[in-house]
Amino acid sequence: MSVEPVLSVRDLRVWYGTQRGPVRAVDGVSLEISAGETLGLVGESGSGKSTLGRGIMGLLPDGAAIDGEVRFRADQLVGLKARKLRSIRGPRIGMIFQEPMTRLDPLMRIENQFLETIEAHEPDLTRREQRKRALEALGGMGIPPTRFRQYPHEFSGGMRQRIMIALALVLRPALLIADEPTTALDVLVEAQILSILADLRSHFGTALLLITHNLGIVAGSCDRVAVMYAGKIVEEGDTSTVFAEPAHPYTRELLRSIISLRTTGLRYIPGAPPDLSDPPAACRFHPRCPNAMTVCAVRDPVEVTLETGQRVSCWLHGPEPELREEDTSPLERKTFAAADEA
Repeated sequence: MSVEPVLSVRDLRVWYGTQRGPVRAVDGVSLEISAGETLGLVGESGSGKSTLGRGIMGLLPDGAAIDGEVRFRADQLVGLKARKLRSIRGPRIGMIFQEPMTRLDPLMRIENQFLETIEAHEPDLTRREQRKRALEALGGMGIPPTRFRQYPHEFSGGMRQRIMIALALVLRPALLIADEPTTALDVLVEAQILSILADLRSHFGTALLLITHNLGIVAGSCDRVAVMYAGKIVEEGDTSTVFAEPAHPYTRELLRSIISLRTTGLRYIPGAPPDLSDPPAACRFHPRCPNAMTVCAVRDPVEVTLETGQRVSCWLHGPEPELREEDTSPLERKTFAAADEA
């Protein structure tokens, strides 16, 4: 892997404007991905995973605001002019979307969708070269040339997802963002797609951000994992370490919720993810946390790096398990006293 990361995100924030006020979908996220590395991004639905992926790509809807730093090699993407950003999307950063039928034009043959993409970014190629490039990309996904001129509705769900992957890879990007690439697919097709993504990493050094809620996929295919809750990364580290020794209570509860052949009873995290237009004060997980302390409802947790290399934001691992009285404000001391009496 290269020393310099392919992607470096620093304190990224994304807000959506609503009638109830701003929705803080991504709130101070930092992460890095190197060439040939796969980072798994996990968390419950509504935690901000897809918004983070789209924020990196600059594919946010009208009414959204973004702040922070997204550096792709030498380019700072936040605030970049639209024309320059479009020249990076596709040939340098590709994205696999969650539902292929929302991205493939139902009125266009597969051939035309590929040729249009290649023409937009590599206009100097002849039509024959463009067609050859498209056929190579589709062939790498197991799509035969005989189906090149068919329409999207003539393919199964798994085949459409392969076409989406081929469309993302036809321009040979250095970074690939895959947003739930195996959702609603059977386990055989899921395994085939994950194998294809692994081959990209090993043969071409592609950096991959894999957004998913499936912890089993992360365990089998990711080098590192970042756990996201309510717009924030609460834990990040090597996949084997995080799965063996989860440091954040949210990570532990997610892992306990996995169903296996040895499962005798269903486990779940009580409650629901918070409304991001009005999130809980301080640690956003504290209303659902089995290890919540008084300080968790008053002060934001401090991110620390453990001896195992994990980055975790939790007062269980903070500089002090409890705050000293002289470090707190009068309002915080009053809140502590009220909580202790309760």
